[in-house]
Amino acid sequence: MVRPPLSAARSAGDLVFTSGQLARGGDGAIVAGGIEAQADQALANLVRVLAESGCGPEHVVKVTAWLTDPGYGAAFNAAYVRVFGEPYPARSTVVSALLTEGALVEVEAVALRP
Repeated sequence: MVRPPLSAARSAGDLVFTSGQLARGGDGAIVAGGIEAQADQALANLVRVLAESGCGPEHVVKVTAWLTDPGYGAAFNAAYVRVFGEPYPARSTVVSALLTEGALVEVEAVALRP
């Protein structure tokens, strides 16, 4: 796997901006199991990157998600509410192709460092 030229997260003052997280497992490959498994993995990867920056899901103020099919919305929402509690972060969801073959979802966030 060729690593893209990006940082997993960058800070600007008290804000932490994450790069888009795909559903890569520990071996770097996109996980099998469809949108449910990929949504869970992408969000777990996002939580890990946030933790490395001193933040948790409760510090997220904005999320952007990309889905490759509008029919994946319900499954993504189910995974999302398991990670983020009320009040939910502001969110944009876009239907788009993704650069990584087999990827069904990508998610990024902006968090306010505590």
